[in-house]
Amino acid sequence: MDAIFTPYLQNIEKEIHAALPDQSNDLWQRGAFRQEPPDVQPEHIAPLLQPTRSLVDLGGKRWRPLLLVLTAEAFLRDQQGSGAELRQEQLAAAFHLAPLVEFVHTASLIHDDIEDCSDTRRGKAAAHITYGTDTAINAASWLYFLAPVCIDTLAVSAAEKARLYALYAMELRRLHLGQAMDIAWHRNTDFLPTEGQYLAMVMHKTGTLASLAAQTGMLAAGASDGQAEQAGRLAAQIGAGFQIIDDVLNLTAGNPGKKRGDDIVEGKKSLPVLLFAQHASSAGRAALSSCFAQARQDGIDSPAVEEAIALLTESGAVASAREKGSMLITEGCRAYGELFEPGNIPAKNINTLFTSLIPAIL
Repeated sequence: MDAIFTPYLQNIEKEIHAALPDQSNDLWQRGAFRQEPPDVQPEHIAPLLQPTRSLVDLGGKRWRPLLLVLTAEAFLRDQQGSGAELRQEQLAAAFHLAPLVEFVHTASLIHDDIEDCSDTRRGKAAAHITYGTDTAINAASWLYFLAPVCIDTLAVSAAEKARLYALYAMELRRLHLGQAMDIAWHRNTDFLPTEGQYLAMVMHKTGTLASLAAQTGMLAAGASDGQAEQAGRLAAQIGAGFQIIDDVLNLTAGNPGKKRGDDIVEGKKSLPVLLFAQHASSAGRAALSSCFAQARQDGIDSPAVEEAIALLTESGAVASAREKGSMLITEGCRAYGELFEPGNIPAKNINTLFTSLIPAIL
């Protein structure tokens, strides 16, 4: 990622580590749990911290909290003028809210791996493999509730906290709706959603975290609800584009830390699959369906995985999906930049952020 983001990322990491430490301490414990009986010991809290902290430590691009901070900075710059000193307390508030989006993302990955029966994440054993399914489910669920502690500790009015909480709760409901759609589709092997239904699913499942980041940044900087919602809609479109490209990557180079074609084993109705089904003959659809069934039965090392990838690639469906995802990202980035005044450096940095991410996933 571009070097201009290094100081931002350093501050983001500080906030994430303070909100989710390696080990429990008295100050953090009071923020996370207020007061609990003295018989509660650090080893009782460790099954919450260890699975979640270990996944955070494995990396991730942190582009969502970075989007949050850059959006806040861009809005503040518009409001205060290019030559003015930014109100540092508002920018500090944006950094303080970084765990809100990163923790939701982390929790959703742990749950997603369980729901998809995935063994690996970011090149290591998935949390439920290392710590057990029961501990992983509980720790990830807890992290959803730890995330908004950063709202509680923010030095703003009760009304501003209420706006942030309402946004957070809405986006989490939307996130789980998207996941519910995805689960239902890959459970029902006979059902194929329309392209429109697929886009609605990814706008919720993936786009909602980008939306949460953008809207949180706007609210932290003092934007109106309408201004925040406009930024959120565009960010969700960009997030949906990233999900489509991620689906393509699964069938080409393979996602980092995962095995190429594991979406086929899981029976996911990704956009390349839907585009193939729209244009293939009945014999072609039957051949792909047979590959999916065989891959689900045999696992990731089944020859049926590569057979399915070949069908999708040779039909042009993979290339068409890549084009659709790229278009959503490109158009979304252009419109997002237009939310701010020309020459706004933080807004230009947002475009640089997305541009730097695209080569990594194409």
